[in-house]
Amino acid sequence: MRDINGSKPTDFPLDENKLPFAIPDPDRPPRKNLLKLGAMITNRIGLKTTVDDPEYWGLDGVLTDEMVDVALKMGVRKPKTIGQMMKLTKMEREPLEKLLDEMSWLGLLEYNWENLDGKNPNHEKRWILPLFVPGSAEFLNMRKSQIDEHPEVAAFFERMTMLPLEKITPMVPPGGAGIGMHVIPVEKAIEMENEAIGLEKISYWLHKYEGKYAKSMCSCRASREKLGEGCGDDVENWCIAVGDMADYVVETQRGEYITYDEVMEIFKKAEDNGFVHQITNIDGEEKIFGICNCNVNVCNALRTSQMFNTPNMSRSAYVAAVETEKCVACGRCVENCPAGAVKLGQKLCTKDGFIEYPRQELPDEVKWGPEKWAVDYRDKNRVNCHETGTAPCKTACPAHIAVQGYLKLAAQGKYREALQLIKRENPFPAVCGRICNRRCEDACTRGTVDQAVAIDEVKRFIAQQDLDAATRFVPEKVIPKVDGEFGEKIAVIGAGPAGMSCAFYLAEKGYRPTVFEKEARPGGMLMNGIPSFRLEKDVVEAEIDVLREMGVEFRCGVEVGKDVTIAQLREEGYKGFYVAVGLQSGGKLNIPGGEAQGVQSGIDFMRHVNSGADAKLSGRVVVIGGGNIGADVARTALRCGADSVELYCLEGYEDMPMGEEDRGECEREGIIIHAGWGQTSVMEQDGKCVGIRFRKCLSVKNDEGRFGWTRNILTTYW
Repeated sequence: MRDINGSKPTDFPLDENKLPFAIPDPDRPPRKNLLKLGAMITNRIGLKTTVDDPEYWGLDGVLTDEMVDVALKMGVRKPKTIGQMMKLTKMEREPLEKLLDEMSWLGLLEYNWENLDGKNPNHEKRWILPLFVPGSAEFLNMRKSQIDEHPEVAAFFERMTMLPLEKITPMVPPGGAGIGMHVIPVEKAIEMENEAIGLEKISYWLHKYEGKYAKSMCSCRASREKLGEGCGDDVENWCIAVGDMADYVVETQRGEYITYDEVMEIFKKAEDNGFVHQITNIDGEEKIFGICNCNVNVCNALRTSQMFNTPNMSRSAYVAAVETEKCVACGRCVENCPAGAVKLGQKLCTKDGFIEYPRQELPDEVKWGPEKWAVDYRDKNRVNCHETGTAPCKTACPAHIAVQGYLKLAAQGKYREALQLIKRENPFPAVCGRICNRRCEDACTRGTVDQAVAIDEVKRFIAQQDLDAATRFVPEKVIPKVDGEFGEKIAVIGAGPAGMSCAFYLAEKGYRPTVFEKEARPGGMLMNGIPSFRLEKDVVEAEIDVLREMGVEFRCGVEVGKDVTIAQLREEGYKGFYVAVGLQSGGKLNIPGGEAQGVQSGIDFMRHVNSGADAKLSGRVVVIGGGNIGADVARTALRCGADSVELYCLEGYEDMPMGEEDRGECEREGIIIHAGWGQTSVMEQDGKCVGIRFRKCLSVKNDEGRFGWTRNILTTYW
C-alpha cells in the first residue's frame, strides 16, 4: 500500500489503516508522463511528484497513457477547441473527439462554449484541463459507480483539498482572493440596503445563468462517505451547476437539468438543515460554475478553512449581528454556526469586573505556521460555551433545554414557538412537565433572592397544547435529502422513552421507523411503571399520537428475539436497529427469605397494577426503598386497599432520593417513613413472608465514598 499522505511529511495524516479500502500499489515501473501530469496540475509549490503522492496514485488506475499524453499538451486552465487540439496532438478529428469525451466522462476534463476571454467569438466547444481542486478531483467523485470502481479517488480528493494549501493559507486575504470557495448568504436574510453587493446574492447568479441549472451529486459527501466519514446526508442533488457547467454535468451523466423553482426549493432545504451556500471563487467576478450547499461535517472546503484556522478562506462579506430585542437566548445560533464562531457564556458583568473573551487570531495579523493549525478542529473550533458558563437552569437540565428561551417566548405569548423550542431537545414535554424532578428550579439563581421561577409549571402549561389534536405541535420534517424521504427501514426495539425518542428524531430526519414493543401498548415505564395519579395515561397517549402523525409505526405485542429475530427483520429489509429495551425487571432483595411468597419487586407490582389486572391488597404493607419508585409503590398500595403502608430506606430522612415533594405526599397520605434502616432478612412461615428484619443504618457509604452501608447490632422486627 502507498503512503497516501504524499512523499513529503504533513501535519495532517489521513490514517490509511482506518480506510475501508486499500490504496493500490502500481505493479509496474512509474509512468513518467503521469508523474509529469501530476506535477503540472498540482497546486503544491515546488513539488517533484513521486509514486507516493496522491497526484500519481489518484490517477494511475483511472487514466490511460493516451489520455495522459493528450492532457500534457493542453496546459492547465487553457481552453482548446477541437481544431487547436488536432494541431497539438496530430490526431484525426473523430478519434480525438471520442478520446476527449472519454476524458470528460471520467472527470479529468471539463468543457464550455463561453467567450469570457474574448478568444472564442463563435462560441465553439472548448475543452479545459482544470486544477485538481476545484476541478477534476471533484468531478472524479461525482458519480457513485466511479467511486465504487476506483475508491482511491475519494482519498485523492481529500488530499488535494489540503496539501496544496499548507504553505499558502497564511497569505490568503479576507474573501479568499479567488482561492477555493466563497460563502454567500441567503438573500432573504440580508437587508436590502445600498451597500448590499449584487455579487453576494444568490439571485444575481441565478438570473445571470437563467435557464441553465442542473443538480448533481455532492462530491464531498460521496467521497467522505467512501472514506468512512459520512454525515448521514443523502449524497445526491445538493450541488447546483450553472451555465455551461450545467450542460457538462448533464451530458456526462453527473446530474440533471432543473428549473429555477426547483433550485430555490433545494436552497430552502439546505437552509432548513443549516447547510452553507458556497460558490466557486476562481474565475473572477464575472463567472461561477456552481453553488454548493455544504455540510460543515464533511465539506472539504469548509474543513480546510477551519483546519488551518484561516476563516479568510471561506469568509462572507456579511457579518452576523444579534437583534437583542428579538433574541431569546435559545443557543440555536451557537449550535448551528458551521464555523463555530459563536459561543454562549459571555457574561455582561461579574462581581470581579470585566471579562475579556478570546478572539480568533487571523493569519494576516500574526505569524502563521503549523503551530496554529487544528487537526482536531471539530472538537476545538466548535466549543459551544465559554468557561464562564450559560444559564444555570439550562446547564442543570438533563436534556439541556433552552429554559430561558422558552420562558421568554411564553412571556411574549408565543406558546407554540415555545413548544417548538422545547421539542428540539425533548420530544415529550407534556410527560416531562408532570414527572420532572425540576433540577432547573434547583439551579435557578432567582431562588437566591426569594424563590425560583416556576419553570416546570410554565413548561407544563406550554405542553398542554400537545394534549389537543387541534393545537398540538407536530415538528416539520427537516430532511437532509433533496428528493422525498429516506426509504431505508429502521427498527426500534422497545417503545419506552428512549425508543420513542429515537423514533421521534428519526422521523424528523425523514425516516419512517418501526417500533417493536412486547407489551400491548407503547410507552414503556411511562405506561406500565408510573402510576396514573402522577402521570395520566392520556397525556402519554397524546405524545405518542404526535409520533404517529410523524410517520412512526408501532407494532405492539411483538417481542424481538422471541416472536421475531434480528435476522428475520434483516430479511424483511431493515437496515438499522436501535435497541432500547430498558430496565423492565425489578431487583431482588438478595437476603435470606427474599424469594418468599408475598415479596414482590416494585416494578413488577406497578406493571401489574397498570395493566388493569386485579391488584387488591389488604393488611400491612412494607415498601423497601426511598426513591421515586418506592414512593409510587407506597402510594399505589394504599389505593389498592392496604390497611397501612410503611416505607423503609437506608438513607437519612433528609437524604432520601425521592426528594421533599414526594416525601411530603407520602406523609400526607398516611404512609409512615422509617429512614436509616436496612433490611437483613425476610422471616418465613410455610414459605410465606410473615415479617422483615431490619438493622439501623449508620452510613450508606464506605470510607472510599462508595455505596456500602454500615450497620450496628440493633435488630428490629416487623
